[in-house]
Amino acid sequence: MKKSFIYYVVICTIFTVNTVNAQQVKDTVEQLKEVVITATKFATEKEKVGKIIYQISPTQIENSKGKSVAEVLSNFAGIEINGVNSSASKNKSVYIRGGRDRQVLVLINGIPVSDPSGITTTYDLRLLTLNQVESIEIMNGAASTLYGSGAATGVINIILKKSSSKPIALNYQTSAGTNNSSEDTKLNLHNFQQNVSINGTLKKFNYLATLNTSLNNGLSEASSENSATSFEKDKFLTTNSYINFGYAVASNFKVNLFGNYDKDNYDYDAGAFTDSKINNGFNKQIRVGISSNFDYKKGILKAIVSYNKIDRMFDSFNSWTSSTDHFEYTGKTYFIDVVNNYKIAKRLQVITGLTYQEQKNNTNSPYGNIDENLANYTIFDIYTNMIYNSLSGVNVSIGTRLNNHSEYGNHWVYNFNPSYNITKNIKLISSYSTAFIAPSTYQLFSQYGNINLKPEENKTIEGGFEFEVLNKIDFSTVYFYREDKNAIILPDYITYSNAVDKTNAKGIEANLKLNVIKKINFNLGYAYTLKSDDIDYIPKNKFMVTLETSALKNTYLSFHFKNISKRTYFDQWGSGSNINIAGYSLVDFYGSHKLIKDNLSLFIQVNNIFNKNYIETIGYTTKGRNFKIGLDFKF
Repeated sequence: MKKSFIYYVVICTIFTVNTVNAQQVKDTVEQLKEVVITATKFATEKEKVGKIIYQISPTQIENSKGKSVAEVLSNFAGIEINGVNSSASKNKSVYIRGGRDRQVLVLINGIPVSDPSGITTTYDLRLLTLNQVESIEIMNGAASTLYGSGAATGVINIILKKSSSKPIALNYQTSAGTNNSSEDTKLNLHNFQQNVSINGTLKKFNYLATLNTSLNNGLSEASSENSATSFEKDKFLTTNSYINFGYAVASNFKVNLFGNYDKDNYDYDAGAFTDSKINNGFNKQIRVGISSNFDYKKGILKAIVSYNKIDRMFDSFNSWTSSTDHFEYTGKTYFIDVVNNYKIAKRLQVITGLTYQEQKNNTNSPYGNIDENLANYTIFDIYTNMIYNSLSGVNVSIGTRLNNHSEYGNHWVYNFNPSYNITKNIKLISSYSTAFIAPSTYQLFSQYGNINLKPEENKTIEGGFEFEVLNKIDFSTVYFYREDKNAIILPDYITYSNAVDKTNAKGIEANLKLNVIKKINFNLGYAYTLKSDDIDYIPKNKFMVTLETSALKNTYLSFHFKNISKRTYFDQWGSGSNINIAGYSLVDFYGSHKLIKDNLSLFIQVNNIFNKNYIETIGYTTKGRNFKIGLDFKF
């Protein structure tokens, strides 16, 4: 680690010195200021934010047609999604900075989404299709001061599409592709997707409606590596719909009504290396709400009210009784957030907010039932964040949040986030922040539950810098150290409790974007993660390179290279020891061509070009080389 860190410091120093010299020549080109939302909950110039925000722009989303949300996110070095290269039936677990999936908070249009019926309440990304998404912002590090429970290692803010300014706009997209393992090289079509949307603006009223269907087949969830016969192919069928209606009550007051209805049906196997022809499941999500935005002379007031219900049902073959067990889960979330951004002075603003959240869990299973009238809790939080941007380039963000939980009482978190713009294009960043994760309804009220659980806690310190030159070179890097305590564990499978031992994680994230040659972009990402408790699938090193070009008329081409270092997994149910898993490298291709400008485009993708055979998750099938082709119509 010491040798790697020395190399890292030397490289960063060289980059900084060269850039400072380059900035001695006055920049005569006025650049448009980038704006981010996630850092403050309000549109803020990126140069005034003391955090590194990774952005997936609308253009990048447009150049990812046919992919899933998980696939797009996994192309960032600082994010690891286990299951993204497996069968569609396999759960997708999101890890940031060596943390667990429940330490990552997923937002949709700034609203936290989760599943209260799950053990860890994590949100299933398969309930969202990329066709609904306009852009994504990723903010790594603790962010509980603004976002509350779960924002411990990072926040992923998925921003959905907005209505066209035209009275009516239509979009239809269809694609078909293979869904093979590395052992199966046949060109049979097992992946189909269709999406249709209509949207527009009529004076003060705007509307948007989308419907997406997709089918994945041809791949078994479990690996048949240890079997003399091939396993059954597991099907995954999903339907996603989204509607949004907006109305401008006045020039400074806007209201939006929104709703999602999503469902999927799937087959799944009995576990690692174990096939099942009986196991199947069904998920359904209903999400509705209203949001408003009021601009006044010295500030902005936002309010959100939402309701989210997730139903999960599945049948599982029981080898002990030679019968099929049936499970039903329902999770409900009620959410209210009112936040105000008030400009005390030209360079000083204060953000204050109130959050109310209620979660319920109703479970019926052969192993015990959970009644939502018992398994529920409420959270009422008050938070504030003060932001100062000086003329000298010093930016300071200081905030705190009082979390009041109906079970464990009060809990405080806070953040201190200073940054300094050395020049117009060079910024030093640093932060010290704390975060918490509330116990789930399952951990509190199930047969293993413990109503005396405390929230999990962590504290994170980070420091780094970023610079940009003439919109040609953009480099950012950050070092982080995180310490976790009060982790919720289940010792001896008797009762949940808070762990006594502390764990820590530290690492480096770096990203470089080059656009020095006209219409050719080069993106490089690297993440190094070292954990004190290294027992999962998170790699120590992840290296990404993307080369993209629009040099050919009406054509976009990209090659993506990903290298994952060896990983360690603790085989809890087998040998009871750590298993080392070999690293791997993958190369993907994506291309699109406008057949009719602004109306019709063709897109093609080839994943795992060299048909690499590797292990993503022990005992589960991994995708080999696969092809997809599609058409996108816009009117």
